[in-house]
Amino acid sequence: MIKRLLPLLAFALLAVLLGLGVLRNSGKDTSAIPSPLVGKPAPAFSLPVLGEPGRLVTNEDLRGEPYLLNVWGSWCPACRDEHPVITELAQSGRIKVVGYDYKDEPEDAQRWLQQFGNPYSLVIADQDGRAALDWGIYGAPETFLVDAQGVIRWKFVGPLTPEVVQQQLLPALETLE
Repeated sequence: MIKRLLPLLAFALLAVLLGLGVLRNSGKDTSAIPSPLVGKPAPAFSLPVLGEPGRLVTNEDLRGEPYLLNVWGSWCPACRDEHPVITELAQSGRIKVVGYDYKDEPEDAQRWLQQFGNPYSLVIADQDGRAALDWGIYGAPETFLVDAQGVIRWKFVGPLTPEVVQQQLLPALETLE
C-alpha cells in the first residue's frame, strides 16, 4: 500500500513546494536583472573609437561628467527599436550619450549609423567583446548610467522605451544633478 502512495505523496510535496515558490515571488519584478556593478566604479577599458582605430578611449577619459553608455550593434533588431529613444535623449542635451558598439564589424556599424543617424557624442568599438565581460554585458541593447566620478548608478537590459526613460532613467539622472 505504501509503495502505491509514494508517487502520489512525492507529487503532492513537489506541488506544495512549487506553490510556495510562486507565492513567495508574487508581486516581484522577475524581469529585472540586478547588476553587481551598480554603485561600483565602471570597469577599466581602453577601446578604439569607431572609424578611428588608432584613437583609444579609456574609462578615465569619460570621467568629469555623467554619461549614458548605450550598448548596441548593427546586428541587433531591438537596437533599431530603441534608436529613436536614444536619439531623443541625446538631442535633449540632458546627458552625454556614448555608444558602445558590441561585437560588430566596423563597416556594418558605420553603415547602420549612416542609415539611422548617429546620436552619440562618441562611439567606442568592442569588436571581440572582451571588454564587455568586465561590464557584465551579455547582449545588446543594454544601457548604463555612469556618474561624473565614474561610478555606475543604473543599468537596464533591453531596449529603452519612453516609459523606461520616464519611470527609471530620469529619476536616476535627477539624483546625479
